Amino acid sequence: MDETTIWRAYAKHYGKEPFVRIVRTGPVKYPDPKYVIGSNYCDVGFAVERPRLRAALFAAIDNLMKGAAGQAVQCMNIMLGLDEREGLGQAPISPV
Repeated sequence: MDETTIWRAYAKHYGKEPFVRIVRTGPVKYPDPKYVIGSNYCDVGFAVERPRLRAALFAAIDNLMKGAAGQAVQCMNIMLGLDEREGLGQAPISPV
């Protein structure tokens, strides 16, 4: 499997998820926790190690928002038939 195939799989699976961002370009090439602090976002990415024919998959979350409180609010919204993004749209705090 090549990088393009993996990117397509990520886009197909996560492309419509409101709180998942696929990290491919930008200030860093891989997900970094400092870019999700204070938000409900989950940044995902990967690296391919061609000689060993394997890929390492990465994710970065703020464990207080996405991992606990934000997840509870998101699930409550879904259970109540509300937009799952309700109350969770704040931007991440700037990297420190």
